[in-house]
Amino acid sequence: MWQNIERDISQVIGEEFNIKHKQLVTGGDINLCYWLSDYQHNYFIKLNDKSRLQQFETEAYSLEKIKQLNTIACPNVITTGTTLDKSYLVLEYLPFNHTGTKNWLLFGRQLANMHQQSSHGQFGWQHDNYIGNTQQPNDWQSNWRTFFAEQRIGWQLQLLAEKSIILGDIEHIIRVCHDALLHHQVTPCLVHGDLWQGNIGFSDNSVFIYDPACYYGDREVDLAMTELFGQMPDEFYQGYHEVYPLENGYENRKLIYNFYHILNHANLFGGVYVEQSKSNLIRILALH
Repeated sequence: MWQNIERDISQVIGEEFNIKHKQLVTGGDINLCYWLSDYQHNYFIKLNDKSRLQQFETEAYSLEKIKQLNTIACPNVITTGTTLDKSYLVLEYLPFNHTGTKNWLLFGRQLANMHQQSSHGQFGWQHDNYIGNTQQPNDWQSNWRTFFAEQRIGWQLQLLAEKSIILGDIEHIIRVCHDALLHHQVTPCLVHGDLWQGNIGFSDNSVFIYDPACYYGDREVDLAMTELFGQMPDEFYQGYHEVYPLENGYENRKLIYNFYHILNHANLFGGVYVEQSKSNLIRILALH
């Protein structure tokens, strides 16, 4: 397997690459991750079953789209591919450190710039991708309310229903979420899609985002998720609002946007996230 990966990397970079150092590193719950080095080049590789190649390809595509904007840093994509029984994604290796966390203000400004400089005519993405291990539909839609209510909330509720977890009448919940966004005017922009602290890294003078689930949507979905698993430092929000202030009504919309991620966790992990989904739904229904 490793010889195949060495050959693939060598072909992409145009010179011989032979692994001299291989170290297992943390990279989430889904993939096996390694730091590979020949003491001149350093790479970060994600490994999974061969059937997961599409997930790696869609992740690589999102990273390349973020990179093209030149507003916020992300790892360079080296290659994707398969061996006899594995699929892989090879990225630039980035040695993060804790001293860079002073750059939260910079990160807020850069994210705001990314949202401002990536307008699109419709909501969606060039293909379906993944939020964690869950497929994320992205059919193009001109109406944001319809897109989010159906392709985000409705989709997750249907997946739960297929596991015999029923939170309520799906069509009714879709309508409530649709109507709660009724008076919110949205310009489609590139969103990271899975923006929590575990997908942000710092070096001395830079901030990096990775593990994206990109699409063109409401910028507020990224801001909402930064508050789902514990807020970012105040400096982050200060930096963002300096560049691109949020509109009135965000606090209510945040409930709906984060409902999507809670539902996804319920689909992936069950247990407490099912109960959290029910509690969140009660708050959303109270908005109607």
